[in-house]
Amino acid sequence: MDPAPDVRLVLAPNPGPMTLDGTNSYVLQAPGSETSVVVDPGPLVDAHLHELAASDRVELILLTHHHVDHTAAATAFAELTGAPIRAIDPALCREAEPLVDGERIRAGGLEFEVWATPGHTADSMCVVLTGDDGSAAVLTGDTVLGRGTTIIAHPDGALGPYLASLERLRAFGERGDVTVLPGHGPVLPDLAAICAAYLAHREERLGQVREALDELGADASAEAVTDLVYADVDAGVRPAAEASVRAQLEYLRAN
Repeated sequence: MDPAPDVRLVLAPNPGPMTLDGTNSYVLQAPGSETSVVVDPGPLVDAHLHELAASDRVELILLTHHHVDHTAAATAFAELTGAPIRAIDPALCREAEPLVDGERIRAGGLEFEVWATPGHTADSMCVVLTGDDGSAAVLTGDTVLGRGTTIIAHPDGALGPYLASLERLRAFGERGDVTVLPGHGPVLPDLAAICAAYLAHREERLGQVREALDELGADASAEAVTDLVYADVDAGVRPAAEASVRAQLEYLRAN
């Protein structure tokens, strides 16, 4: 199955340093289905929500994680469409049970699987679509982006689980022909390749943090390590860089 006929990307009008071109909201719907599934309705912008609701009846709303650029409009969209909301975090759910890792869902005329992929946040998840012909697509939320790399939103996020999530996704991608549908940035053609690149990037960053600790001392602050490792980072994403450094320090000090 080519997932393109079943997946419509609707870009939210919230570009910025952390959101890239904006949040990617997705409408999932099998050809001929009278219902659809919306993943990450995004910011509370009426025109965006009405575009998401423009297809047939929305049967289900899924949230990949709790960050507001993905969830701010969820309650309003549920009220607009009458659809329940499901997420890993029970606090995000509305008229439905929390998602469970490995759960298979039938909605929008499609069958898909939910994978818990903690790391970026504790409640991060991916949606796995698999075709009869062996092809697949994975909606990755912020676990894998279409451009650049994501942050580890410490203390909610953690590096150890994130590395395990990337390994799980890479192993799935090695089956071949797995498209990445990210929460921000362009669609990517090769899940295994991008996960391998992310893992290599994380290993490189860990090496830089180790070098910074050698220079500054084992008890160096996250701020001081960030000054060395992310010296050229834009001021708009400095807090994100510091969060990732805290996650790396916690990982290194525990291992």
